[in-house]
Amino acid sequence: MAVFWAILVSFLAVVLVRLAQTLRATTRLVAEVTEQAVPLLADASATVRSAQTQLDRVDAIASDVQEVTSNASALSTTVASTFGGPLVKVAAFGYGVRRALTRDKTDRPAERQGPRRTVIVGRTVPRARGGRNRKG
Repeated sequence: MAVFWAILVSFLAVVLVRLAQTLRATTRLVAEVTEQAVPLLADASATVRSAQTQLDRVDAIASDVQEVTSNASALSTTVASTFGGPLVKVAAFGYGVRRALTRDKTDRPAERQGPRRTVIVGRTVPRARGGRNRKG
């Protein structure tokens, strides 16, 4: 039985030595990761702060653009209401004057253009004979 206890104690000693080596290696690994992680976390924090600053700038720019857009819309509406009606009237008057000055034979009323023809189902029928306004 003493041999059994000696073997058991030896086995436990070997296990404890291996466990101590594993704990030392784990301690070194954690220390190395900590040494590398702290600067990375600092860089990440600085990057997040920089991104927040840029987002604040973009937000300010977007609000300025929105204000400019609303001002431009108001100005466009004002210009359209102020000048739109009179400009349409001036254009219509100019068109009427131009049309009156450049009137040619094709613009005469229908009764002065000669005999009128009526189309019935694809055939042309001449106008009634005997003049324009025959009173009996």
